Amino acid sequence: MHGNEREKIRHLLVIQDLEGRRTVPLRETTYSLGRHPANTIVLASRSVSMQHAILLRVTVPETAQYGFQIIDGNYKGKGSTNGLFVNGTKCFSHNLRHGDIIAFGSNKAQAKYYAISNISEQVFSESFDVEDLSGFLSEQGSPANPFQTLAIDPSFEAASESALARLASFPELIPNPIIEMDFEGRITYLNPAAAIKFPNLREVGTEHPILTGLLIGVNNLEKNSFVREVEVGTEVFEQSVLYLPESDLIRTFIIRDITEQKQATAELRQRDRLLQAVAEAANYLLGEMNYETGIDRALAVLGEAAKADRAYLFQNHRHPVTEEIAVSLRFEWTQSFIESTHHHWQNQPYQASELARWYTVLSSGQSISGITPKFPVAEQEFLIRDGIKSLLLVPLRLDNDFWGYLGLADCTFERHWSKHEESTLLTMAASIIGARQRQQVEEKIRYQALHDMLTGLPNRLLFNELLSKTLPNATRNGESLAVIFLDLDRFKVINDTLGHTLGDQLLQSVSQRLKDSLRGGDTVARWGGDEFTILLPRVNDIEEVTLVAQRILQAFEDAFDLQGHELYVTASLGIAVLDNNSPDAETLIQHADAALYYAKDKGRNNYQFYSVSLSAKNPELLTLEKSLRYALERNEFTLYYQPRVNIATGEITSMEALLRWQHPEMGLVAPSVFIPLVEESGLIVPIGEWTLQTACRQNKAWQDAGLPPIMIAVNLSLKQFRQPKLVETIAKVLEQTGLEARFLELEIMETTAIEDLGFTTKVLEELQQMGVYISIDDFGTGHSSLSRLQLLPLHNLKIDKSFIQYLTQDTKVAHIIQAIVTLGHSLGLKLTAEGVEKEEELEFLKSINCEEVQGFLFYRPLSGQKATEVLESKRPTI
Repeated sequence: MHGNEREKIRHLLVIQDLEGRRTVPLRETTYSLGRHPANTIVLASRSVSMQHAILLRVTVPETAQYGFQIIDGNYKGKGSTNGLFVNGTKCFSHNLRHGDIIAFGSNKAQAKYYAISNISEQVFSESFDVEDLSGFLSEQGSPANPFQTLAIDPSFEAASESALARLASFPELIPNPIIEMDFEGRITYLNPAAAIKFPNLREVGTEHPILTGLLIGVNNLEKNSFVREVEVGTEVFEQSVLYLPESDLIRTFIIRDITEQKQATAELRQRDRLLQAVAEAANYLLGEMNYETGIDRALAVLGEAAKADRAYLFQNHRHPVTEEIAVSLRFEWTQSFIESTHHHWQNQPYQASELARWYTVLSSGQSISGITPKFPVAEQEFLIRDGIKSLLLVPLRLDNDFWGYLGLADCTFERHWSKHEESTLLTMAASIIGARQRQQVEEKIRYQALHDMLTGLPNRLLFNELLSKTLPNATRNGESLAVIFLDLDRFKVINDTLGHTLGDQLLQSVSQRLKDSLRGGDTVARWGGDEFTILLPRVNDIEEVTLVAQRILQAFEDAFDLQGHELYVTASLGIAVLDNNSPDAETLIQHADAALYYAKDKGRNNYQFYSVSLSAKNPELLTLEKSLRYALERNEFTLYYQPRVNIATGEITSMEALLRWQHPEMGLVAPSVFIPLVEESGLIVPIGEWTLQTACRQNKAWQDAGLPPIMIAVNLSLKQFRQPKLVETIAKVLEQTGLEARFLELEIMETTAIEDLGFTTKVLEELQQMGVYISIDDFGTGHSSLSRLQLLPLHNLKIDKSFIQYLTQDTKVAHIIQAIVTLGHSLGLKLTAEGVEKEEELEFLKSINCEEVQGFLFYRPLSGQKATEVLESKRPTI
């Protein structure tokens, strides 16, 4: 081993934390230690701060050796949260000695420092992977401590008068500046290096940055030395300061010039700030629902991080008068002391404004960067007008078009923009364009989600949103508001007799008349079908609401002329006003709905205000509602079955399961009475599942008894259909009862099917894949059409009994039924007519090839036992 290699001191730090033990050779000049992954040495423990400490290399005078000093906190001078401990003693800084143990906040993150000489580079490298490092090093080399030779700190070991004497002549030779000053502030000594480096030091005295602050607190110091950074003009130095109270002297030693290091660090910090700004701005652009607010915040973050005076976004457009390509300033951020230039940059034509070069360069995808004197004279004029000394612009491209540009400006210095700043601005431009594209898509989706596609009015969701936002304003401003629930009278007759196309046109015309009847700021929404809701904010008295209601009724007095038809439509209105009885959005809507039905009871074509008396329920209904909650667990429900018959053969093809409630005191409760209560109370889901399971079990029992296999049909209400686990529930029931899916038919109401076609399609396709048959029940009672229903995977269509009732009385109804059957067949659907009670009805249905019928003409609803007997009677004989 060569002599110079033997003399070299090698430094190690052995880390022990939650991730285990590892050895780090100390070869660099500076290390940062902390929990954040950006640190040079990462420590795994919650007790460790994000940047807990700094490790600095310190050169030993008179030698080629160096040691390390550890300092608590980060580069900005912010101390750690839990402190730095060396050999059990908390300290701010410490010159490390061989064997020192460092704790970062707690013993869960520790390090041991080694300074070893008399070993080769190979042995040094091998030590990184050794488990017993202390034993290994004691065998291979000898401990060393470079700080044992540092005589400038008397507190260090081996510091003695002889060592100080040997150092006396050293300052004259060392190239580092050394200055001594007495406690009165007089400079007592400058070595040649100091005199050359700081020629005016004696004249300036303690005002010079090198000496500033050294006299403060001399008598209160806990330790005699420290290291600090000082700025002298544009240069930055690392300065060691030693107080010698026994000699009444302060000695300073300029360790090194760290100007380039500080500049590099500053550039790195600036780069990090810009990258962080881009990430933060991207979060604003992604997370902010309001696009303009997101842009404002993004520009502010960018401008601050870039240390610019202005950050702005320009957008291209057609000039409002000349139609030529122009540009306008859309968003601008400025420092507080900079005036806005927004008014200077509106509708500026590129050609007429001497900006043709900008358009050419930016539209080609290139950037524009420079200090104002380097721009063409014509461009300099408006840059000087805006106080701009340097400018950086990058293009914004939307869908491959030159959409505008993003800019940074400095009004203080003639700044030369770096490639990194240009790259950052381009990245920001891409984020802004992405946000703009996202905004366009979101605006379209949001509009579709919050508006009725037929009328363009706000839908139920948007109405609820607007109502919820308006309520706090009304309360805060001491105002009231009103909600009107409107329903068109006898709209169904028009829709059924003249067709859904004309019905849709009528709804569009009604929407326009409603909008024309309202005050500015009022909102009308389509609630669903022929129902509308109206929000009247800023109501000061009932008369205002009454006037609006009267204008709405008057708007329906004139006929609607549609497709050669002169239609007269009236409306019923229910009104609820914000007060103690109707204090929130949900209650207002419920009370307006209750008042609407009161208006209908009053003869329609009128308006009624909600009063407390309208919400008083019939005591019998209250008793029934309470009993319902125990009916299922008390086994009070039963199922009846109504057969469906094939017209051609007279055979029973299926049974429809009908829920009945056998109340222990009131007897058999009519479905029309308790079914609405079941829906309203939310009990429809568990009761519906019981119905499905009971019906499937009964059908499987008939099959096991050897009866001819038939379908069992079960109705699903809207709430049942909307429950998230519907398909899973049906699959579970089929598995538990053993019934094959092809023998189960699920009936859903027409209104349920069309309320959300996307959701309905998804659910029905899953059921179809399972093998379950799907039927539309009571077709004709909603506001759909076969053209809409053809989008759904259906098997059967049941014509509502309301049509059959008027079949023999009104030829128009007969034509409607025939059209339904014809169109249904063209879509591959089977047709079933409900409510057939007369022979002539049956004959007509047979003549138009309607396959199946259901009604009292054949069978009334039967108990399980009676239904079994009927099926037994139909059993084929051998």
